[in-house]
Amino acid sequence: MTTPDTKTLGAKTLGAKKGRANKTGGQKTAPQKKEPRRGLLMVYTGDGKGKTTAALGMVFRALGRGYKVAVVQFIKGRWKTGERMLAETLPGLEFKVMGLGFTWDSEDLAQDKAAAQSAWEECRAILRENRCDLLILDEITYTFQYGFLDLPQVLEELSARPPTMHVVLTGRGAPPELVALADLVTEMKPVKHPFEQGIPAQPGIDF
Repeated sequence: MTTPDTKTLGAKTLGAKKGRANKTGGQKTAPQKKEPRRGLLMVYTGDGKGKTTAALGMVFRALGRGYKVAVVQFIKGRWKTGERMLAETLPGLEFKVMGLGFTWDSEDLAQDKAAAQSAWEECRAILRENRCDLLILDEITYTFQYGFLDLPQVLEELSARPPTMHVVLTGRGAPPELVALADLVTEMKPVKHPFEQGIPAQPGIDF
């Protein structure tokens, strides 16, 4: 009777292990399908500083992912901000400043209303044409407070947006109806501000 040599036994043992592995968990599984992106509706509100800043941080992150981004600013408009200057150099970013300046300094509310409505028409076009992956409606909440835009109409358009589009709205006093519709709401609370110490707005920090 012949005895199998060590090499033969080793090969058989290895083959058996591979067979057991294939039967149990060693076999390659099919790659999992990626879940489709779900567009979120997000709101940054409250009396504290940082609402636009938070939204712009999200712009930076989305661009890094290769997303198309659109920013529509409803109120700012009298000076050229740092973000506006940078936006002019970035591909994939559509940056529109539609406001005529801060409304509480305005001498012509009718003109401000027309500017706000023009900005909203641009937003509607972006939504309906699905022109971006992330849309920022900066300081849009003030247009509701001044009666420049119809809140139910805006909420209806936001509800009908493309299912993969993320939208961020910023500004103080977000109305309860908007808060109820949103997926994420963050309220900025003022604790301390350099303005209280007589320190003016700083370039690169505030604008």
